[in-house]
Amino acid sequence: EITKSAQNYISKILESEKSKFFRVTVLGGGCAGFQYKFDFTHTKNNDDIIFNFNTMTMIIDKQSIEFIKGSKIDYVNELIGSSIKISNPQASSSCGCGTSFSI
Repeated sequence: EITKSAQNYISKILESEKSKFFRVTVLGGGCAGFQYKFDFTHTKNNDDIIFNFNTMTMIIDKQSIEFIKGSKIDYVNELIGSSIKISNPQASSSCGCGTSFSI
């Protein structure tokens, strides 16, 4: 799931970067075991799964999708700054910055 506020924010960045896709990847590492990586790109890979929304297109590779199934992607604007956050029901713990997690 991706919230409307995240879709709107990402759409603006895609337009300003002149990119076609918002890519979400899960990598090994980070202070909790895995970490999220966000990219804006023009190309998709053969193992990418495509998600079309009203104002944007998101791609996630088949390996990463297994780690974030059931997650919610949101754009939050807090006193400490704004960011894209993932609420992952599979994560057993996460770090303070919210960009890495463990399962």
